[in-house]
Amino acid sequence: MLTLGIDPGTAIVGYGLVRENQDGSLTAMDYGVITTPAGQPMHERLLTIHDSLTQLLALHQPERVAIEEMFFGKNVTTAITVAQGRGAILLTVAQARVPLFEYKPNFIKQSISGYGGAKKPQMQEMIRMLLGLDVIPRPDDAADALAIAITDLHSARYSALY
Repeated sequence: MLTLGIDPGTAIVGYGLVRENQDGSLTAMDYGVITTPAGQPMHERLLTIHDSLTQLLALHQPERVAIEEMFFGKNVTTAITVAQGRGAILLTVAQARVPLFEYKPNFIKQSISGYGGAKKPQMQEMIRMLLGLDVIPRPDDAADALAIAITDLHSARYSALY
């Protein structure tokens, strides 16, 4: 099974494609970021995200897409901006007719590290180990997207039992 994990944003959108192999091991197929220029109008940034994600979906044809749910902190402006990017992502995935699954940040941390309050360095090292990589994936947004994809594969495996 191939899952595309997405770490939403507008300036940077992380993506990570992870395949679960027949033996249950995981392989990172591709990962990286979609970036948009800071001075670019929002509607153009959203179009860049849409177009880039459409290309990724067509190229890799994942069976599932997983995205991180919104976490509302104290910065409302940032939350609104991320929500706009997230909306463009949700629409793009819906247009591609790929099943979409959403996960809360603490659930992702629990799934990867066994602790819902894990810090970023611990998460990154676990991602490296779970995927058998020589180095921690960079940038951070791509590593986060890989964690989301791994979480989805774990959840799919668990759901298949019931």
